[in-house]
Amino acid sequence: MLMTLVGLYSLYVLISIYTSVMQIGYINQIKRKTPVLLTASDFLKAGNYAVAKEKLSIVNIFVDYFVFIAWIGFGIQMLNSEFFSLGNSALMNIEIVMSFVIINYLISLPFSYYEKFIIDTKFGFNKSSLGQWIKDTLISFVLTIILGSLVVWGIYAIISNFELWWLWSFVFIFVIVIGINMLYPTFRAMFFDKLTPLADKELDSEIKRLMDMTGFQSSGVFVSDASKRDGRLNAYFGGFGKSKRVVLFDTLIEKLTTKELLAVLGHELGHFAHGDIFKNIALVGGMLFVMFAIFGNIPDSLYLELGLAKEPYLIMILLMLFMPILGFIMMPIMGIISRKNEYAADKMGSELGGPAGEIELANALKKLVEENKSFPLSHPLYIFFHYTHPPVIERLKELGVDIGFVEKSGVEGKCEAII
Repeated sequence: MLMTLVGLYSLYVLISIYTSVMQIGYINQIKRKTPVLLTASDFLKAGNYAVAKEKLSIVNIFVDYFVFIAWIGFGIQMLNSEFFSLGNSALMNIEIVMSFVIINYLISLPFSYYEKFIIDTKFGFNKSSLGQWIKDTLISFVLTIILGSLVVWGIYAIISNFELWWLWSFVFIFVIVIGINMLYPTFRAMFFDKLTPLADKELDSEIKRLMDMTGFQSSGVFVSDASKRDGRLNAYFGGFGKSKRVVLFDTLIEKLTTKELLAVLGHELGHFAHGDIFKNIALVGGMLFVMFAIFGNIPDSLYLELGLAKEPYLIMILLMLFMPILGFIMMPIMGIISRKNEYAADKMGSELGGPAGEIELANALKKLVEENKSFPLSHPLYIFFHYTHPPVIERLKELGVDIGFVEKSGVEGKCEAII
């Protein structure tokens, strides 16, 4: 059983690396050809940025794989030996699982640093100081320890007291996922970003008009000082019920016109009107249910092969170790559904934008590509496994924007945007 799971994880790693290699080769092949949506220099820069991030991803995958083998081979046994003497069983389980989480967290830090201060700095995205990054990292670390320990304690209690522990553990985690969605804007404002009410009264009025048209009720429209960390454009809706907030990055307000901004928000309101948030949560819930069901019914022979007793901490660690496999399998399914939802949201965003809504949304999408240095073409296999949004070229086509002919591989044919 253990070798079967290790084999599945190895297959997942090979497919992940293969898709990344195909993406790198694809981008390197076309980044010096006829530019799409961008100037020639920005097209090349966006291609170089995408390649740099993908190369880092490959290194990360290799490291994660060796860490995975180390945990299976001797790491879990070492943690067990270190903490097994603790008298309190609940404390022992929390100590072992959180040690596992903390070690993995520390291993990921160099990659976070490299992406932020080497790659993002080189391409002009990083606006954060080293002190700010250290502060954010420490806050995340402390929150991980506190909240993670509470979650581990909860699952330990469920496993220890219920025969169908996997079902009740799923319910417990799913409730937490919903809670995170509700509290995310509040937590982010408390610990990371400074949120201020939107000062532009005319824009605020227009946004509320759009919200009224779709029945979206929120606690207000806020501006995040995201530019102190990053130069990219973004916005998000968070929370449920009356706790919902509309949060605009200050970079988004700076770069988009009022009509373009309203078209983007119209797109996001389209997701709300179509119930996409709940659909996504349901998909995540389905994935979690399958994962807990699998590990709730794994033969005891797996634990014998590991040379360890079937303790709650071991079940939790194995769940976290093998979760990426199911996520990778589910991603294409979620991607297909998500990309379909994006087209529907684009349509509603263009309708809410008024008579020229298609043009305003198209202009906004083009600016997002320009400012975020998003390479507009990708290998089809990479899109299948990784994209939650359709390629921007396909979105522009659906909006009726003439972008010329694009051959399926994305390599041949002339692609010139006319917006």
